[in-house]
Amino acid sequence: MPSAAQDVRVGKYNGPGGCASSSCHGSIQPKQITRVSQNEYSIWVGQDKHARAFQVLSNPVSLRIAKILKLGRPDQEPKCLACHALSVPAAERAESFELNDGVSCESCHGPASGWLGPHTVKDWPHERSVAELGMIDLRDVAVRSHICLHCHLGTVEKFVDHQMIAAGHPDLTFELNLFSAVMPRHWKDSKEVGYSGTKEWAVGQSMQLRDSLARLARRARSSTWPEYAEYDCFACHHSLTKPEESWRLTSDSYYAGRKAGAPAWNASRYIAFRYAAKEADAATAAKLESEISALASLMGQLNGDKEQIAVTAERAEELSGTLAHELNSRSYDQVFTLRVMRGIAGDARAISEQGQRAAEQAAMTLDSLFVAYKQNGSVPNDTELRAAINQLFQQLDSPSAYSAPRFAAQMQKVSALLAQETAKP
Repeated sequence: MPSAAQDVRVGKYNGPGGCASSSCHGSIQPKQITRVSQNEYSIWVGQDKHARAFQVLSNPVSLRIAKILKLGRPDQEPKCLACHALSVPAAERAESFELNDGVSCESCHGPASGWLGPHTVKDWPHERSVAELGMIDLRDVAVRSHICLHCHLGTVEKFVDHQMIAAGHPDLTFELNLFSAVMPRHWKDSKEVGYSGTKEWAVGQSMQLRDSLARLARRARSSTWPEYAEYDCFACHHSLTKPEESWRLTSDSYYAGRKAGAPAWNASRYIAFRYAAKEADAATAAKLESEISALASLMGQLNGDKEQIAVTAERAEELSGTLAHELNSRSYDQVFTLRVMRGIAGDARAISEQGQRAAEQAAMTLDSLFVAYKQNGSVPNDTELRAAINQLFQQLDSPSAYSAPRFAAQMQKVSALLAQETAKP
């Protein structure tokens, strides 16, 4: 299981040009006679938004954010380059390296100078490149999730905080399977056909929770606490209505365990994952539930004890890591997928009242798991289910105007349709 603060680095970063020849990964058409398609570079450079991550730093939005934050040019700022480029120390850059290549091959696969030659040799095992030469094992779903989360959640060096969000930078959300599905794929699907999508979702969620709890503990011990990016944005930034028309004020549970006026902790990274945790290991899941409840209570105080928050987050992080290991090692099937979908859709009110971010995670989850479910068999009411899930996303179009009752009502429609499905073990 990858450590939240450890990466293997061997050799230097060459830049994507070393992968670009047609005999390497720069073929225009995919090849069928090799174990990889050899058009991976062509897909990345032509279609993948990661290839344009550096260019984004020169657009009007980025320039405005930098101006508000009183920074210099975004394409020269370490704070921005940390995620929008492969920003590594000069000593780790080969002569062919160019910072303006954006988030390129080695951002995910690791520095190539050690394995660039050997990995092209016939019968050279992928495992040796990983064990000896610094290649990152992206075939391991937990490792892959952790690498994505470096930028899509943050590390000590890479982060989006409340100040950046206030200046206009998007808040960070993540769901490995859905995010992977909308990418132009430059990789072949896992041989673990079937429910690999369910595995990507479950492991991705567990790693997201684990790493987010590590981030919370780190921030709670910092001199800049409280860090409002750890809270639910729309608990404060929502459209105001008459008090009697506000679902937040008329709900019996919205302020449960939290003082009125205290911002709500953003527990969205746990809200959907809890259903996978129960399926994987009920005993560990129960311990995690207890720690998360304690953490939510501490975060719901106006001046919660920083050290208690950090210690509780670390205990929950350890439990999340245990569950991540179990979920990364197990097999997946129709029964698991359907039970998790039913659990989430059936808890419509509790999830919806956790706020827009929690609802967003629930919608992304149901979308991912529905796709995996449908890919592995016929679904008699698939048209209705697809439409019902799509309408969940429509409820999220205007985050500040999000309505928990309306989202819950749509979730209940999804739940009713899922009740008609019969899983075959």
